[in-house]
Amino acid sequence: MFGRFLEISVHAPEIRESLAFYESLGFVQAPVGEAFPYPYAVVTDGRLFLGLHGQGMTSPALTFVMPRLMRGIEQLEDMGIELEDLQLGNEVFNRASFRDPSGQCVNVVEARTFSPPQFETHPATTCGYFSEYGLPAREQAPMRHFWEALGFVAWDEQPEPFARTAITSDHLNLALYRSRAFRQPVLTFEDRDMRERLARLKERGCRLSDEMPDSLDESCNAILVAPEGTRLLLLQSEE
Repeated sequence: MFGRFLEISVHAPEIRESLAFYESLGFVQAPVGEAFPYPYAVVTDGRLFLGLHGQGMTSPALTFVMPRLMRGIEQLEDMGIELEDLQLGNEVFNRASFRDPSGQCVNVVEARTFSPPQFETHPATTCGYFSEYGLPAREQAPMRHFWEALGFVAWDEQPEPFARTAITSDHLNLALYRSRAFRQPVLTFEDRDMRERLARLKERGCRLSDEMPDSLDESCNAILVAPEGTRLLLLQSEE
């Protein structure tokens, strides 16, 4: 891997509202540092680490830590990756950004911005089990090549419950979603009893959307929309 996964970063203009939303689902806060000069919080279920950033940024973004960033940047440039928004210096928080073939933003920072909580058991959330970060990708080959070059492993496309290709790593699983129903990335959660979980969310007045592939039964699958616009795909699992 070119770096260690840190968080999925999202712009949350009303950060207190977003924080309350995720905590109501069962996520817990992680202690954060002072890397950013604006409000910043991290919520986690022990698998997903979601960074809520109070200042405008490209969102959502996948953020990785690369301790010797200058050396890492040289490696990325040798791979033909075009860097953007590069910030290096003794008086700044060193970071760089680039994009994958689909336009997904990837951030690389030189140090951690929070401390992962120590869990005896992972928190149980209303969403179920976080399985992957879903990327809309009609063109599969460029995406597979790009992420495999960065150390991920791409698997064969699975047709059910919709066409998707898993691209896995030790700390973050991505998936390419080949469906016109997905127009932006989603955080995908799975559970055998998702129908019951959706019923609880509806009772609480949560905003659910049925903007999914037609192959998904809306009685036991849905998209939950967070206050800042992040989309959580809640899938009925077969296992």
